[in-house]
Amino acid sequence: MPDARMSYSVSAVTALGYDDAVAAAREALAAEGFGVLTEIDVKATMKAKLGLDRDPYIILGACNPGFAHRALEAEPELGVLLPCNVVVRVEDGRTLVSAVSAGEMLGMVGNPALEPIAAEVGERLERVIAALGGA
Repeated sequence: MPDARMSYSVSAVTALGYDDAVAAAREALAAEGFGVLTEIDVKATMKAKLGLDRDPYIILGACNPGFAHRALEAEPELGVLLPCNVVVRVEDGRTLVSAVSAGEMLGMVGNPALEPIAAEVGERLERVIAALGGA
């Protein structure tokens, strides 16, 4: 049975340590035309709010303004699915990077006008993950 996560994300293990992977993710996103609009440090939040210790985990909310504009023009309610999240986390001593599958995310809307946008965004996010996976 295939891993269900594969249907909504693209992921890779990177040879980089956590801090270097976060920096490399920002650089790779910028190279693909994305800015980081939001940042959630899950480890710090869980510690502050619940007193829990966990491995490093950060969610970077990435946005390419041109694609976001086109998508919102085609589907004004789409803002509930934005920005595109990229995660850098540590699990079992390995650093993993993941990004939302744009095709799956936008495909659930059922608007054919979003298909070419999803394809372009998806290709860019896949290149971001591939760049870190090859690091």
